[in-house]
Amino acid sequence: MLARILSRDYPRSRPLTLVLVLILFGLAFAPFVFTGSQPLNVAAKICVFVLLVAAYDLLLGYTGIVSFAHTMFFGIGGYGAAIALARLGPTWEALGLGIVSALVVAGLLALVIGLFSLRVRAIFFAMITLAVASAFAVLASQLSGFTGGEDGLNYQIPEVLRPAFRLLENPVLGTNVNGRIITYYLVFFVALAAFLVMLRIVNSPFGRVLQAIRENDFRAEALGYPVVVYRSIASVVSAVMAALAGIVLALWLRYTGPDTTLSFSIMIDVLLMVVIGGMGTLYGAVIGATLMIIAENYLQVLMGRLGEVSKGVPLLSALFSADRWLLWLGILFILSVYFFPEGVVGKLRALALGRRTETSAGER
Repeated sequence: MLARILSRDYPRSRPLTLVLVLILFGLAFAPFVFTGSQPLNVAAKICVFVLLVAAYDLLLGYTGIVSFAHTMFFGIGGYGAAIALARLGPTWEALGLGIVSALVVAGLLALVIGLFSLRVRAIFFAMITLAVASAFAVLASQLSGFTGGEDGLNYQIPEVLRPAFRLLENPVLGTNVNGRIITYYLVFFVALAAFLVMLRIVNSPFGRVLQAIRENDFRAEALGYPVVVYRSIASVVSAVMAALAGIVLALWLRYTGPDTTLSFSIMIDVLLMVVIGGMGTLYGAVIGATLMIIAENYLQVLMGRLGEVSKGVPLLSALFSADRWLLWLGILFILSVYFFPEGVVGKLRALALGRRTETSAGER
């Protein structure tokens, strides 16, 4: 059963398995384990970015396509749900229409970009996607009557998903099961299901062809595989998954704007998460997103406390100031790249393989 769920793509490292299980259970029981709104918000963002980063890893790590348009598809998902709910009202029908429209638009746009651009060299394709994403961001900011412009859109969601809704009268493990908890589990299960679907895709014959194209596209073409077609399909799947991540974020935040979905800084964060976790693994998306989101939300608090502890030492108090958290985040990223050049997942798998090799050699 577990083999089918994971598509026989196991972590292949005991420490990695332990970390992934801890993250899974931490996210699954976050509403009942952690108190306060911030931990739940952090857990929801981790779920969203695991889905977004895994979708990008499908494109970059498994297909070898460098794209800067992923936040555009992320934004299409967010704006699709937001515009439908804002214009048609907080109904399930409106939400369904917004979801279908966003996924279709994201898929068709990715297909058009892929068919017209994937024949060029990688660097030129990256520049094309950057230009398209920038144009989309400008368009979203200028169409204020439709998208809310720079201010974005605030909207109501279906009643079942609102904080005031109570599913159960009595608390469960000291927590009231309200609409906010229901929304969190909607985000969690959508991200989990989509992640398992992508895991199945990359371990299918189609996924093997994508990896062959990544390694040597000329050889794959010579063997009879239409490289542009396979790359275009991968782009469409990746775009649809990114749009799905934008949709669940829109439901969680009840707000969609350029800063939450279309910002280029989000694209940089996604790239960092892929590199930190490990490209071409999908499990790296879980590790990278978890580490990055936790660092972004709690590193500043940690630096502030360290600054208070070291108040008596002028240099240390300035170095550990809460305002220096971005500096320390950059240092942590540099250290992670230096010590984990293949990402955390790649490093842990390499260590596990080395131990198994030594054990086999000793037995002989």
